Amino acid sequence: MNATNPLILLVAAIFTHNIALVYILGMCPFIVISRNFKTALGMGVAIIFVVTLTAIIIWPIYWLILVPAKAEIISYLIFIIVIAATVQLLEMLIEKFFPPLQSSFGIFLPLITVNCIVLAVCLFMVLRKYDFIQTVFYSLGTSAGWALAIIIMAAIKEKMMLVSDVPKGLRGAGITMIIAGLLAFAFMGFAGMITLQ
Repeated sequence: MNATNPLILLVAAIFTHNIALVYILGMCPFIVISRNFKTALGMGVAIIFVVTLTAIIIWPIYWLILVPAKAEIISYLIFIIVIAATVQLLEMLIEKFFPPLQSSFGIFLPLITVNCIVLAVCLFMVLRKYDFIQTVFYSLGTSAGWALAIIIMAAIKEKMMLVSDVPKGLRGAGITMIIAGLLAFAFMGFAGMITLQ
């Protein structure tokens, strides 16, 4: 099934083409932030906000300004400026309304600016020539898929630390990569059901 319907595109972006588990993007915060369920949930919501808002802002800039002006060559620069502004807005909102969440993110909140997920969604949107509605659903699905993956990862890691003895050599990034691999296998069960164009 080809994903042209926005709802199918949303489901495909969450499950069959999960940006964290299929494309292996956004691994730095994925590995570090997934230690704690609440922090992972907060980071997931932050990524959903930034990715979706950035794509909504970038789509008209690219297709209605840069393409008609034949200025696509500066698109990466524009993408990065919009991403940085969106992350700055998010950081100000979190600092004002959720100060404990900001301290739990540490350096990773400002680093959303250079998180490859945000730029990848913008590039996929352009390369696949999504219309505005498809862009909204794709960006929402992609970011929700990443959030789902990090939340599942955090829940598994918290439960595992309570129940089992992880060998010393596998603690930290080692066990995280093993869990990520197993999650990727689980999500591969959806492969072939929906393909992205």
